[in-house]
Order: sequence, then structure tokens, then C-alpha cells
Amino acid sequence: MPASPSTARAINDRLALRLLQQEGPLTAGQLKQLTGLSRPTVADLVERLTASGLIQMVGESGEQRRGPNARLYGIVADRAYLAALDVRLEGVSVVVSDLVGRVLAEASVPIDGASGTGPAVEQAVALVERAAKEAGAEHLHTVGVGAPGLIDPATGELRDTTGLPAWHRRLVAALHERLPGTHIVVENETNLAALAEQRDGAARDRDTFVLFWLGMGIGAAVVLDGALRRGASGGAGEIGFLPVPGTRGFPSATDCEGGFHSLAGAAAVLELARECGVLGRAGEGSGAAGVVRWAVGEASAGRAGGDVGAGTGTGDAGDVGVDAGAGDGGDLAARFLDALADRLALGVASVVALLDPGCVVLGGEVGQAGGDELAVRVAERVTRMSPLPAEVRPSVLGGAAVLRGALLTAQDGAQDELFG
Repeated sequence: MPASPSTARAINDRLALRLLQQEGPLTAGQLKQLTGLSRPTVADLVERLTASGLIQMVGESGEQRRGPNARLYGIVADRAYLAALDVRLEGVSVVVSDLVGRVLAEASVPIDGASGTGPAVEQAVALVERAAKEAGAEHLHTVGVGAPGLIDPATGELRDTTGLPAWHRRLVAALHERLPGTHIVVENETNLAALAEQRDGAARDRDTFVLFWLGMGIGAAVVLDGALRRGASGGAGEIGFLPVPGTRGFPSATDCEGGFHSLAGAAAVLELARECGVLGRAGEGSGAAGVVRWAVGEASAGRAGGDVGAGTGTGDAGDVGVDAGAGDGGDLAARFLDALADRLALGVASVVALLDPGCVVLGGEVGQAGGDELAVRVAERVTRMSPLPAEVRPSVLGGAAVLRGALLTAQDGAQDELFG
């Protein structure tokens, strides 16, 4: 059956708004070309969307032609304000944007959980309020929150997870209380990172891929056929609990020590760097990402100088077998990256065998720091371990992916409601 006139208008309006979201300001002629609609129909929808306060004239096109320049129409950016939070164990970061995603304010604050749940929550909420005020936003339409831990698929809230501070769960309730009428959307940090990498980062050309979050904690996000898969209990991708060889035990239901986390978490990476004799060379106080970044630079320089080649791997993720006093910086760095790749390949190959994603992104600060040097090493090992092809790519966004994903989630939610 043909659509009714009102339904056709709604479909056309939504199509035009979606194009303005994706392409930015457009002229009526460009909307006609992109939508395939007639000139009178486009003129009607432009008038209708302008009257509704959803779009406005934002300038004129620079096309060289006779007659007046064509008017450019864009989404009314201040129709709604959005915020995104990246909630970590040690602090919170926030950005505030308008409806089209233009960042207006950003801030972060370290939080000492030892000070108590109440003070920690107050610090985080006050940070959001200050950033909103700085951005000139009297009301936040939607707030996207990215946090470690499991999200209850029934309630959309953080589950009470062992090892995470109590203020994390209390924060969501406090945001509801202090920001009445604001939509609060909570998502696992790794899932948000995958969304950001798919939209703006390393997986822009992929509908199916898995992102490995490599940082203080370990996680994975699964995207199949363009959709994020959370699992029956919201725990899909808890790869830190994956039992793997090379650890001193097995993980438990309440502790991922002994699982893949014990090989690839930040603390494990630093211990591996110590065993390989590169920890001190990377600089005093270097974190896991800093050590990996140093190793990548040294290995690249050594290969360029012709004194070191790509390693073949130890074959045993739990036994590095490196003489910390042997070799120059480039040689030690390459051995460290080889040993780290041995470890990461265990988790990556397991996921490839189970899901056949075709593409794995090494995300988080460590994945980004490793770059192509680490990704190529992991890919070589996975190729030997699995008959299924899998491209391994480094993250483009690194640690910034969580905040970017939270903002994209808030933006999508607000636009869906306002444009519906």
C-alpha cells in the first residue's frame, strides 16, 4: 500500500535530517539530488523543518554560478545540549557538546575513592555541572556514560561488580537526581570504544569486527553485522576471564587474575617489560602504554638501521627467556614486542576461532601505542594459529575512544527523539 501523505512527509523529513547529520549543511538543490525527491517536495520539507525549529539557514553556498548564491541549511545546533562521561577507576572526564556534536567544554578531575562514596560522587557530578555551565547549557538533554563493568540489559544500569568502586554505581543515580529531565544512557566503556572506532576510527569500513581494549583492564567488544552484541547478561566480551596458558592459575567468578588479564593487563605488560630489560630504558614512571610506545620507536629505528629484524615469537606466553643485559635498545625492544604479541595472540586467536570477525582492532592506550609494529606481530601469530583470516589493526582513537563513543551515543539518542 502507498504511504499516506503524513507518513510520506515524516519519512522525507527524517531522510533529510539524516543527510544533514551526515553531510553537514546542504542546499535545497543538494537535498534534491541526494534524496531523489522533487523540487516542490524538498521546498515543502525545508519550510516544514525550519518552522519546527529543527533546521535553519546557516549561510550560502560558494558555488560559482549566475544569480544569487543558494541558501545552506543545517541542523539547529543549540536545540539540545549533550554531555559524555568517561568514568575510570581513578577519575572522570567530561565533554559537553551541542546537538551536532561540536564540543563546547571539556574537563576532567582525579577522584580518590578512599575519600568515600559520597565525596567521590559529588566531585563527579559537580564536574558535569561546571562543564555544562561553561558551555552555556542550562539543561542537558542526554548524558552518555562510559564505565568499566557489566551493564544490566534489563535496567540499563551498572551491575554491582566486585573490584569496582561503589561510587561508580551511585554516580548514575546521582546524575538522575541532580539533572531532572535529562536522559542518562550508561554503556560499558569497551563497547563505546568500539562504536567510536567504527564511526571515526580503525573500523570505519567494517560491519563485523572485535575490539580488544588493552589498558589497566582488559575487555573486548563484539560488533556483528553492524550491531553491538552485549550477550544475554550484558557480559559479552569479558575476555579478561578467558582461561589461557602461561598464567599461574585460573580465573574465578569474582576475580580475573589467572585469566587473559594476567597476561595482557597493564600490570602484566609492565612486568613483562621488566623481564625483558626494557622497563628502565623507557623512562622512570612510564606506564604500560609509555613502555610499548618506546619499544615501537626503538624497534622501528633498529630495523631502519639494519641491526634487528622482526622476531619469530617465543611460542610460550609465560616464559620470556630474555637476557636483560644482552643486545642494544632496538634488539631488546623487538624482543619485548615479540613476547607481548605472543601473549595477545592467545586471546585474539581464541576470539577469531569462535566468532570469525575478519578484523580485530587493538584498542585502548596500549593498542594505540603499539601501532602497526604490534598489530603486525599479532597478526603473524594468529595466522599461524587459526585457519580463519583476520586482519589486525591498531586503534586510531586509543584512550579517547570511550569519551567519543559516549558522546556519539548521547548524540544519536537525542537526535532520534527530537527528529522522531
